[in-house]
Amino acid sequence: MSIKLGIVMDPIGSIKVHKDSSLAMLLAAQKRGWELHYMEQHDLFLEGDRCHALMTYLDVRDDENSWYTLSDKFTAPLDKLDVILMRKDPPVNMEFIYTTFMLQRAEAYGVLVVNSPAAIRNASEKLYTAWFSQCGPPTRVSRDMTRLKEFLHEHDDIILKPLDGMGGASVFRLRKNDPNLNVILETITNNGTKSTMAQRYIPEISAGDKRILMVDGEPFPHALARIPASGETRANLAAGGTGVGVDLSERDYWICEQVGPFLREQGLLFVGLDVIGDYLTEINVTSPTCIRELDSIYNADIAGQLLDSIANRLEK
Repeated sequence: MSIKLGIVMDPIGSIKVHKDSSLAMLLAAQKRGWELHYMEQHDLFLEGDRCHALMTYLDVRDDENSWYTLSDKFTAPLDKLDVILMRKDPPVNMEFIYTTFMLQRAEAYGVLVVNSPAAIRNASEKLYTAWFSQCGPPTRVSRDMTRLKEFLHEHDDIILKPLDGMGGASVFRLRKNDPNLNVILETITNNGTKSTMAQRYIPEISAGDKRILMVDGEPFPHALARIPASGETRANLAAGGTGVGVDLSERDYWICEQVGPFLREQGLLFVGLDVIGDYLTEINVTSPTCIRELDSIYNADIAGQLLDSIANRLEK
């Protein structure tokens, strides 16, 4: 019997075909004969203790001009599916949180949700690095501007970033005696009302911010090193960075060994670790990317590895 796979994602019509990891997963599933069901966040609803959705049958193609077809909408409980990919992009706002609770009800009825909705809530992508502080740079999280100033004076050169952002949005590099110090802190903390992460600046960013993909706790042996554009601190591809394939270092493997068992235990089957130099800076659990870039460089099938892991879990 064909596996019934659902996906909760942002509008499929707005994705970038050549780099979208969700599409890579869907293409791999369709190749295996799995039945695809498409949903957006607003399609989910609770009826009693069961989560239902307005679903649409989905067909996908690796075609920049015509990559999907939707047909035959119907409403059904999510537990009619075998597995659901939760691929909604941040921000992780209250609507996102409500969605994870609804998907947790599908889990209660036996559906495998990837990644586990409770784990997505608990593993806040930037804050989760605190659970592995032995792997990361000096870090402080606070909404208190005085505390953040003290951190700057201790380390001279720091990165400030919001806890709920993605793609390098609102990330600042701040150095001692910066004339914009106060206005940057006021902006990023919303005048002391919004917690912010500060990390010591890592000069090795010039060699790239490495994205390491973890499938069921195990790393793909190569990373995508995102090199900042000239004059830019941020390496994110969305901020103009360039992706280059690199082999994992001994330190990278050590970091993966520290983090991997916890990911596997919590049902975080597909995760993107961000490593700069020797330091883990983020643990991306909501909708990690870079499958298509790494597949292209190394002639790999990372989505296929993920589906193997999903199929193994469904058989247990």
